[in-house]
Amino acid sequence: MTGDLAVPAPRNIAYRAMAASDVGSVPVGCMGEPGELDARIATLGSAAILAFDGDRHVGQLQFRQYIGGQRSPDSIWDPLYWMDFDDRAPSLPPGTISVFCYHVGQLDDTDDRDSRYFGQGIGAGLLDHLLEWAASTGVAAVVAKASPSLRPVMSFMGGQPVEVYEERGFQTVSSWSDPDLAAAVVERGIATAEQLPAAATVSCCVLNLPEIR
Repeated sequence: MTGDLAVPAPRNIAYRAMAASDVGSVPVGCMGEPGELDARIATLGSAAILAFDGDRHVGQLQFRQYIGGQRSPDSIWDPLYWMDFDDRAPSLPPGTISVFCYHVGQLDDTDDRDSRYFGQGIGAGLLDHLLEWAASTGVAAVVAKASPSLRPVMSFMGGQPVEVYEERGFQTVSSWSDPDLAAAVVERGIATAEQLPAAATVSCCVLNLPEIR
C-alpha cells in the first residue's frame, strides 16, 4: 500500500495504551476473538500500545500475558508464534508479559500498510511506551521474540531485531534458526537461500523491569 496522498509525512506521533473503549474504533486483527480481547484488557489493563498521527491510527504493538510452554498451532501464521519459544525461554516470574507483533503503518483493520510511516522510529517508539506502561502498572518482566535483522524479513514478520531490544536493556538468552520462517522468506523472495540462516534467526530476549535505569 502506498498510502493516501492526503496524508502528510508523519511528524508528531502520539502513543497511548489501548483501552476497552478503543475496541471498535481501532484495528484489532491478530488479537483473537472479541471475548478474548475484552478479557485481556480487563486482566492486564490493556492489550496494545497504539500510535496516532493526529486522530489517525498509524500503528500498534500488541502484547499478552506470558504463558510458559505456549505453542503456535500454525507456526509463523498464528499470533501465538510470538510466545512460542520452543522451550528456549528461561523460567520467568508471574506478571510477565510477552511482546507480540508490531503493526507500523496500519491505517485500518487489513494487512495493508502505509509505507510512509516506515523508517520513522514508530516501532521503537511503541516499544519504549510499552516499557513505560509496563513499569507503571507493576509488570515484572517483558519477554520478546526478536526478528532477524534483515529489514524485509522484519517487515514481513512485524518484528524488531535483537539490537533494538538489547539497546533497551533486554538480555538475549537464546537464538535459533526457524526452519518455517526460512522456508517462508525464501519461497516469497523476501530473502535468498544465501542469506540463511541469518535471515531466519530469531531470539528470545528478556527484560526484568527493575533493571530499567
